[in-house]
Order: sequence, then structure tokens, then C-alpha cells
Amino acid sequence: MRLAPLLAALALTAVAGSACAASDSGLAIADPGLTAPGKLKVSSPAIAPGGAVPVRYTADGEGVSPPLAWTGAPSGAKSVALIVEDPDAPLPQPFVHWMVWDIPAGTASIAEGSAPAGAHQGKLMFVGKVGYMGPKPPPGGPHHYHFQVFALDRPVGLADGAERAALVGAMKGHVLASGELVGTYQHKQ
Repeated sequence: MRLAPLLAALALTAVAGSACAASDSGLAIADPGLTAPGKLKVSSPAIAPGGAVPVRYTADGEGVSPPLAWTGAPSGAKSVALIVEDPDAPLPQPFVHWMVWDIPAGTASIAEGSAPAGAHQGKLMFVGKVGYMGPKPPPGGPHHYHFQVFALDRPVGLADGAERAALVGAMKGHVLASGELVGTYQHKQ
């Protein structure tokens, strides 16, 4: 009889472990077509790695995009793309909060509340909005927001309003380096 509680505990551990592993699946940076040998270091003066996203950058606050910076882009980079996703959303794929592409290659940061001049922004799933949408997860545990940056060997060439599938498809095979900053946010009721 003591074996049954042990087996139940092991089953729960296995399910929890697979849920944790699955939380990162589906992210753009995990897509085999977007893998790269180079690594970018992505940072923000507003978000510590693994730290909380300040309310100012969420839908509970002002909903402006946070400042971001990156280093390590290879000399052959021709453009940069950014995809912000929440893999903890109860959806088959991560919820997209922002997509920006054709950022000029010499750019190494994005200012708070803006996109670089000349860059294009994508349409967000379910809401049809173009631009940044701050986090506002359902009540429960914190969600993880992956600010993924990609250095590309060419411009993407999509117009404003493209959706995630089009952006990822256009980036496949052209990523020279990538990196991410992960922040968390828990909606307060």
C-alpha cells in the first residue's frame, strides 16, 4: 500500500516536469529553423533577467513597451527582429505580445514606448492590434515573457501588420545570432 502514494507522487512530478518543459515549447527562439550559432545578450534597465516586468509595461499599467538592448550581433547582420511571447498562456502556441522586424543592423537598443525608425511591427493574435500589448495574464501563477532578439543576414521584407507565421517563415534560415531576456508578471485582481 505504501507503493501507491509513491507512484502517485512520481506521476505528479513527471506531469509537473513535462508542463515546465512544455512551457518553453513553441517559442520562436526554440524553432529549429531559427536556431543560430551566435548568441546575443539581451538586457533591459527595467527588467532583471528572470525578474518581474514592472506594472508600467503591462496592461495593468501604462502598457508602454519596455526599453531593451542587445550586444553580440555578428558583423554580417543586415537586420534585427524582436518577438515577445508568453508560452504560459493556455493556448496551443505562445501568446504574442510584440513583433518588430527590419530593425537596422547597427541598432543595439529600443527605447521605452517606441519602435526604431524604419522598423515594421506585426499584428497580434486575437486582438488584431499592430504594436506592443502589455502583459495581463489570467489570475493564477506568474507568466513568463520572452523578449527574443534575432540578428538576421538580410531584411525580413514584410510590411506592417504581418502575423507571426509570416514573420517566422521569412526569418527561417537567416538567423545569425539570437538571445532572449525573460521577465515574469502576475496579474493582480
